[in-house]
Amino acid sequence: MTAPTEIRTDGGRRPLAEPSRPPRRGMAVVVAAVVLAVLIGGHRLVPGDVGTLLDTALPWFGLVIPLLAVIAVVRRAWWPGLAAVLVPSLVWTAMFGGPFARGIVHGSSGGTYDLRAVSQNMYAANPDPRATVGKLLTTKADVLSLVELRYGSYPEALNATYPHHVVKGTVGIWSRLPIRDAEPVDLGLGWTRALRATISAPTGDITVYVAHLGSARPLDTGERDATMDRLAKAVQSDRSERVLLLGDLNTATTDRELGRLVPPLREAQEAAGSGMGFTWPSTFPLTRPDHILYDGMKAVNARTVETPGSDHHAVEADFRL
Repeated sequence: MTAPTEIRTDGGRRPLAEPSRPPRRGMAVVVAAVVLAVLIGGHRLVPGDVGTLLDTALPWFGLVIPLLAVIAVVRRAWWPGLAAVLVPSLVWTAMFGGPFARGIVHGSSGGTYDLRAVSQNMYAANPDPRATVGKLLTTKADVLSLVELRYGSYPEALNATYPHHVVKGTVGIWSRLPIRDAEPVDLGLGWTRALRATISAPTGDITVYVAHLGSARPLDTGERDATMDRLAKAVQSDRSERVLLLGDLNTATTDRELGRLVPPLREAQEAAGSGMGFTWPSTFPLTRPDHILYDGMKAVNARTVETPGSDHHAVEADFRL
C-alpha cells in the first residue's frame, strides 16, 4: 500500500506528513509511579490477609521510588517520567517522613524525663539470657517489661536492681516504683501472655499492660487478630488516666490491626522517635512488632536497643508525667 500523497502546484507529488503521535518515552515509569502511589496511599483498601501483608511491607515500598527515578533518567524521560515519580515520593514522605525529619532536626536526645520504659522479647531459644539482661540493665529503665520468658530464665540481677516485680505466665514486669493489683489478662491462648498492673508514681498511678500477642505469619494472622481483639477490648474499657502498654504485639506499626489500639493510645516511636524503629529480626530488622504505647503522658524520646541473645531489639521510651 503506497503512502498518502498530495499534488503539488507544479504537478508533482510529495508524501503527506505523518500524523503526530504523543511521546511514549517514560509512559511505563508513569504507570508504575501511579500504581505505587495508589498502593501506598490506599493500602487499607486491600482486604484480608493480603492487605495485612501489604501493610507490613509498606515502608519498604519507598525503595522502589529511587529505582523508578533512575529508570526515568536512563530513558531520558524528564517529562512526564520524573514528574510522575514525585507523586509516590510525596505520598510516602507524608506517611513516613516525620520520624526521619525529627531525627535530623532534634537528634536522638529528648531532654529531661520522669519515667523510662523498656520492653524486650527475650526469645524462648535465647542462648544467653544473662547477656540480654545485662544489656537491658544499662538502659537504666524505671519500668522494664519482658515477654517470651522461659520459666526461671530471668537472672537474679533483675530482682536485685528492681525491688518490685511480677511475673504472670511468660510475661513479667520489673519496676523501681511500687507495683500493685497485678492480674493476668486472658488472651484466649490457654496460658498467660498478658498482664495488667498499677505502678505508683510520685505524680499518680500508671496502669501498665504487658502483652505478647499470638503469632502472625504471612497470609495467616487469625491467632494474632483474635488476641488483639481481646487486648483491645481490655484497653478500651480501661478508665485509667495514664496507660502504658509494652510488649511484642506481633503487629507492625503500619498494620491496620494496630488501629484497634492507636487511638486511644499513641505509639512512642511515632511521637518521639527517629526513623522507623524496626526491631525484628535482630540480624537485619525489617519490621516493628515490639511497641510502647501510651496515654495521659508526654513521650519525649524513643529508640531501639540492640541486645545480645534475643532475635528482637528492645524498645525504649522516655516520658514526662
